[in-house]
Amino acid sequence: MDLQSRAPTVSVVVCAYTMGRWALVGRALRSVRSQTRPALEILLVVDHCPELLARAHELCPGVRVLANAGPVGLSGARNTGVVAARGDVVAFLDDDAAATPDWLERLIRPYDDPHVVGVGGHVEAEWEGGRPAWFPQEFDWVVGCSYVGQPTVASAVRNPIGANMSFRRDPVVAVGGFSAEVGRVGTRPAGCEETELSIRVVRHEPTSSIVLEPGAVVHHHVPGSRSRWGYFWRRCWAEGLSKASVSRLTDPRSALSSERSYTLHTLPRGAARGIADAVRHRGSGGAGRALAIGAGLTITASGYAIGRAVRVAAPHRPLGELA
Repeated sequence: MDLQSRAPTVSVVVCAYTMGRWALVGRALRSVRSQTRPALEILLVVDHCPELLARAHELCPGVRVLANAGPVGLSGARNTGVVAARGDVVAFLDDDAAATPDWLERLIRPYDDPHVVGVGGHVEAEWEGGRPAWFPQEFDWVVGCSYVGQPTVASAVRNPIGANMSFRRDPVVAVGGFSAEVGRVGTRPAGCEETELSIRVVRHEPTSSIVLEPGAVVHHHVPGSRSRWGYFWRRCWAEGLSKASVSRLTDPRSALSSERSYTLHTLPRGAARGIADAVRHRGSGGAGRALAIGAGLTITASGYAIGRAVRVAAPHRPLGELA
């Protein structure tokens, strides 16, 4: 029986790298166990942390606990999960995120269309200590969450957000998995591995599409350390560098296809709202949000320009070497 005549089976992969998130990892796994549509299996991939690996083996019954078989970093851990997964679809949940009970039920629904190769959901920021007044919602991608400018109804998109995404397993394997040239390693604020993979998957199957389903919701923990200006500018800089890597691996047009409308329309509207808010309601943080939008755009663009001029990248290790 093929995927067109039955609902796909789903393997959920959670990647973790530090004992410092042990409580959050437990919350993530419990949220997957509580789904209205049960997963075929839950895989916890530990990224080169022996202490965490040993504790997970001991204290995570019913979970397939694996060591990252690839290079250090999120891309290697995710590839390990893809190789080991038995499901038709591989869904990824961040170790510091918790899924709502109907997450999988909603995330899998678009796969009724056989041309859909990937589905992402909404990532709601869960701020530790509350959202800073100066932090613009247009830049919630800085903390790995959904942001103003994304579709609010089910729509085709270039790529999902990594904290809440899924792909059919076979196309991901066919294109070699996530590239080690992009993506987070430990606390280094890099990213874009899901963007680069999404572009390759759709190019491999030109009639395919990736869908954003906003009804598939996860809550993403944002620690206080990520609500500071220092993290904001470092993450923007790293995003620019990461986008430069994606543009080299694919092409600049694909790498920046979603950013054009965001830069030309979403950000100017956000800055105007911030200024208007500052004029009407002093002390509201509107001026800070407008300033952050301008600074964030400038820093990200500068990182991209430097990244295009100076290449520093790790070699891509295809999935075949991990099997």
